[in-house]
Amino acid sequence: MAQGSNFGSFEKKRGVLFDVDGTLIDSSYFHALAWWQAFRREGLDIQISAIHRCVGMGGDKLLDHLVPGCTPAMREDLKSAHGAVFSTFWPSLRPFAAARDLLAACSDAGLAVGLASSAQERDLDVTRGLLDAGQFIDAWTSSNDADEGKPAPDILLACLERLKLSPADVVFVGDAVWDIKAAAAIGVPAIALTCGGISEAELRDAGAVEVYDNPRHLLENLESSSIARLGTGGVRT
Repeated sequence: MAQGSNFGSFEKKRGVLFDVDGTLIDSSYFHALAWWQAFRREGLDIQISAIHRCVGMGGDKLLDHLVPGCTPAMREDLKSAHGAVFSTFWPSLRPFAAARDLLAACSDAGLAVGLASSAQERDLDVTRGLLDAGQFIDAWTSSNDADEGKPAPDILLACLERLKLSPADVVFVGDAVWDIKAAAAIGVPAIALTCGGISEAELRDAGAVEVYDNPRHLLENLESSSIARLGTGGVRT
């Protein structure tokens, strides 16, 4: 049982979906910087704060938003450059405090745990390794598993299919407005964390049902959260 968790087992199979970048791994600003460097390589001077606000979108959606009229060739060059630059930051990436414990607490409660990530597969392999929580994770997705990135709900639906759960069975935890919108598109309640750099007000305006500072803050409040309410029998104390 993870420290800080008094969960009992739920009567029915339910689950929690987690975004990864900015939610479990402190990587949002590294992604923003990688995109900024990719844009500069193509002679595009895009303000890094504007880029950060789009982190969490699928790569194609981010480019559509920031580079209107981006040609297919430029799109592929930018995505390739972003991936190359971001890989140089891998040694600097760290999980947020208690991220692993949060996954463990959900799993120990009898909940299925899914990583609904739209990251590139090789980046997700790195962040999953950093989490060191393989025994607590039942399924995961990468950008290869969806036609459209967030805020479209494709990634969440792909993860639900792998878990054999329906939208009514889960809560989603993310850090970006785009996470919240993707969950809302299929009627999934979304818990938001501000550790990705987006304000509580913006996340609540997007539809987050609860907002916490980071994984540790959510773990400390797990028994009163929407995750606890997934169980029809409540939480055993």
